[in-house]
Amino acid sequence: MAQFPLALALEKTLSIIMGGGAGTRLYPLTKERAKPAVPLGGKYRLVDIPISNCLNSGLRRIYILTQFNSASLHSHINTTYKFDFFSRSFVEILAAQQTPEGGHWYQGTADAVRQNMRYFLDGPYEYFVILSGDQLYSMDYRQVLAQHIEKGSDITIATIPVDREAAKGFGIMETDEDKRIVRFVEKPKDDLLLDTLKIPPMLLWSLGHNEEEELFQASMGIYIFNRKVLEECLDNDFADFGKNIIPSSIERYRVNAYIFQGYWEDIGTIRSFFDANLNLTDTNPSYSFFKQGSQVYTCPRFLPGSVIRQANISRAILSEGCVIESATLERCLIGIRSIIRPESRLMNVIMMGADYYETEPPEGELPIGIGRNCHIENTIIDKNARIGDNVVISPTGKAPDSNGEGYYMRDGLVVIPKNSTIPSGTWI
Repeated sequence: MAQFPLALALEKTLSIIMGGGAGTRLYPLTKERAKPAVPLGGKYRLVDIPISNCLNSGLRRIYILTQFNSASLHSHINTTYKFDFFSRSFVEILAAQQTPEGGHWYQGTADAVRQNMRYFLDGPYEYFVILSGDQLYSMDYRQVLAQHIEKGSDITIATIPVDREAAKGFGIMETDEDKRIVRFVEKPKDDLLLDTLKIPPMLLWSLGHNEEEELFQASMGIYIFNRKVLEECLDNDFADFGKNIIPSSIERYRVNAYIFQGYWEDIGTIRSFFDANLNLTDTNPSYSFFKQGSQVYTCPRFLPGSVIRQANISRAILSEGCVIESATLERCLIGIRSIIRPESRLMNVIMMGADYYETEPPEGELPIGIGRNCHIENTIIDKNARIGDNVVISPTGKAPDSNGEGYYMRDGLVVIPKNSTIPSGTWI
């Protein structure tokens, strides 16, 4: 196919963000919302990360594919991402739907793209950037696209160097020293097999690593396809890119790796979600929302500044519109419109806040927020939770994956679901 200068190539590129399935590993955070709509960093949503990466990279035509609990995701996208009438830019959601060609749910990432190909091929697009909607990272896709064009690739797969232990949980790419992928192995467990998949010494050296270092290229689930190649790769019933399309394409097409060396976290479990969020409060966080030129966009809410009265706060992020009275916060992430009442103590807590303010709670209900004299640790509190006075919440002594009245235990953490009520005096 013809190659284009980068500026023109950006105009001929469509971004496709995979919204994921039911998000069972993030349940109960996905009980009432799609996985890309899960709150992040106090005021954002997971989907804001890949969308912002696209916008910061000059990619302004974006589809999001989803099928589960998509109402809140639709609302967020429609409220947040608006372009002027004279622009061809858009961010739109494509949900699974019945068509003359079929009416089944997306069976995997490849099937989701296949079911929507008529929309993608309607435009003058020559390159398709396929992204995940549940990863935390900052990447300039222009660099990936520039390498894709320079090497004359049919497919480019973003990879990240990982050590031997981490490699056992990823799809691993073996490349030559020119970054051409020659083999793909899904989650290799055997050490002898791993020995054959190591990054070549000269390639390690070119990346700034010691030639003796033992690293492997893990797939990030980020792909660039040429138009004709994507059509050919989906002319079958394969369900998934990582498991089916990529392994079958390596011998047929020129498939190259783009090796990314920044921070990247796949937020697929409650534990990874918890750790990634609280890492933002650390002195030198792995990911920062303060990076110049890489701003993260989200819904403008026009909330008032937070009010803090005599609080003791250590390593915490406070979002807009909060009221915190005589409380103690240690390594906490506090979301928008959070209310924390006097003498409560929070340690290692993600509090997502609330969708609205209430003048008075409904009759017989506790007010939204955290009551007086509560002790809460190692807990995720979803939006609009109502927690009474003198409540104690801690995972200590509980089975790592169990349920109780008003809470879930996941990955050794307590999760209080959205819209929950925890009566005063409760011990969890």
